[in-house]
Formats: sequence, structure tokens, C-alpha cells
Amino acid sequence: MWRCRKSTFFWLFSCTNCLQRKSFLRLMADVVTPEQRSLMMSGIRGKNTRPELTIRKLLHSRGYRYRLHDKKLPGKPDIVLPKYRAVILIHGCFWHGHDCHLFKWPSSNESFWKEKITKNRLVDERSLQSLLVAGWRVLTIWECALKGKRKLPVEQIADDIVLWLEMYSASAEIKGDYRQ
Repeated sequence: MWRCRKSTFFWLFSCTNCLQRKSFLRLMADVVTPEQRSLMMSGIRGKNTRPELTIRKLLHSRGYRYRLHDKKLPGKPDIVLPKYRAVILIHGCFWHGHDCHLFKWPSSNESFWKEKITKNRLVDERSLQSLLVAGWRVLTIWECALKGKRKLPVEQIADDIVLWLEMYSASAEIKGDYRQ
């Protein structure tokens, strides 16, 4: 809470000057210009992200060969392993609204973000169901498994992927370790 220099009360009960300043701060949405924000947002990639490159490197080092972003499949999966009739989706926790320590609802422009992330979740679910119906096996790897305070060891992730590929289960998820 802020304290007004002219008043002994907290800002909620303070002078008109402080209330005007507080309402001004509430209206101020961003500290950068729209052009700068646009440039910053355009730098966020949808393909060849660091988590995706890490998983691709792990698979390749273990001798697996794959295709990338197959446009013929629903949702253009990140990694396609045709020999195993399997796809791997690598989801960012923020963009796909994962319930983990890396995801936090934005406090500015809340309605836009709620609509966008909810729509992303619906598209993910629709793509997952379409892939399963088409006979593909689906592994979802969440960003929190590779990054953050609850990340898993890279070798464990690689072993889990190999185990899933050899087991022939329909779908699975790899996410950060919540027991730490």
C-alpha cells in the first residue's frame, strides 16, 4: 500500500492528488510503445524453439529419425515418427495453459489472454483427438519438464521417450516433477 505524503491515511483514503495518480497508474497498460511490443512479440517463435531443439537432439542421438511439422496431420505436430506411427507435441506451459509453476495468468488485458489460451487448449484437444482417431500415438512434452525449478534430468526424458515409443501406448505426457 502507498502512503500519501500529505495524509496520514493509506492511499485508499488519501487526498485527491494521490487518487488521481493511482487511477493514472491503473490505466497505464504498457511501458513500451505498441511498435516495440509488436517487435518483441514477433520474436516469439512457434517452431524450432529451445525445448523442441533439445528433444530433437535427444532423439537423433539415440538413432531415431523423424519428420518435422507435417502439414498433412492435424495440428502440424512438432515431431513425427512415421515408423512408429507416433507424434510428439512439445507445448510451452504459458501458451498452452499448463497447470504448473511456469504458468501464470497475465494481469494485463486479462480477457484477451483468457480467450487466447482457452482457444489454444481447445485446438490442442481437438488435434489430439483427431490424431488418436487417425491411429497416431501422441506424446505431449511440457516445457516444465525441460525448464524451471522442477525440470527433469535430460537423460530421464530421453529414456521416457524411448520407453513410450517401444511400449506402443496410445498417448502419454511428460511434465515437470512435482514431488521436489
